[in-house]
Amino acid sequence: MDSIDRLLTVEDLSEYLEVPVATIYAWRYHRQGPPGFRVGKYLRFRWSDVETWIEDRVKTDVL
Repeated sequence: MDSIDRLLTVEDLSEYLEVPVATIYAWRYHRQGPPGFRVGKYLRFRWSDVETWIEDRVKTDVL
């Protein structure tokens, strides 16, 4: 892992997960998506938090 954790924009995350930007905002509103934070007026996501969120989703979605 890099010493500096990459920050993703809403658009970056939307593109990576192949979901609409509106879905990212809906997940945030309902506290269902990866944790994000504000940098001024901009919403950002740490790459490591996104990876952890995906791993948790995979574990809970396994039949």
